[in-house]
Amino acid sequence: MSFKHIVSRDNPVFKQLKKLADNSRERRNEGKTLLDGVHLIEAYLEAFNDAGIELIIIPEGQSSVEATGLIQSLEHIATIMLPTLMFAELTPVASATGILALVKIPQLAAPEQPAFALMLEAIQDPGNLGSMLRTAAAAGVETVYLSTSCTDAWSPKALRGGQGAQFVLPIVERADLIVELQNFGGNSYATTMQGESLYVQDLTQATAFVIGNEGAGLRKQTIAATTKPITIPMAKSALGSVESLNAGAAAAVCLFERQRQVLL
Repeated sequence: MSFKHIVSRDNPVFKQLKKLADNSRERRNEGKTLLDGVHLIEAYLEAFNDAGIELIIIPEGQSSVEATGLIQSLEHIATIMLPTLMFAELTPVASATGILALVKIPQLAAPEQPAFALMLEAIQDPGNLGSMLRTAAAAGVETVYLSTSCTDAWSPKALRGGQGAQFVLPIVERADLIVELQNFGGNSYATTMQGESLYVQDLTQATAFVIGNEGAGLRKQTIAATTKPITIPMAKSALGSVESLNAGAAAAVCLFERQRQVLL
């Protein structure tokens, strides 16, 4: 296997990779991102084959058995090797995974009238966003809308949290949620601390759940644009000690309650 060995941080290839790892605007402008680890790269290959993979990045030293096997299967793709410390600057985790891939960001077409949607407003933590996308994919959501103030769905940390969800789930970024709610052809529910119980809603029709910022929740304007605000009832023993569920947990409860009703 042949590869180019890059040892200088001034190398233009490394500088560009560093920008893509750190900067959402650079990822958006270039239409590219970095995949970290064997699982994510294999998920990308399963969805899109290797047509969108432009570069493989490996660290000096010994790779895992899984990474070595994947590297060998992709030997026809241009590969560079980096010193361990330089490789670590491109990965969102403390322990090196042994392989990174530079890929084109896929563009999955969203249905014009989704029957099941998730709308996220101002979610700031990329790992939290990735986890919610993973939950949405598992629950059968057809489209996810991210407000302009949401963190980037294609950052290395969000991709790691999503574990491949971004490759199967249409994601509309920088969306105007008020407009999307006005155009949605079904019932939309704002998750709040006050409102009707989630469990008395008929979720078998076209449904959208709207979930807000981890700390501040949803804006009043966004809540007003939904069909109604709802709440997830908590056990009486938790009241007073637990203010609310976090955004990721709220998303999971709502999405799978809809899935439960549809299955029944």
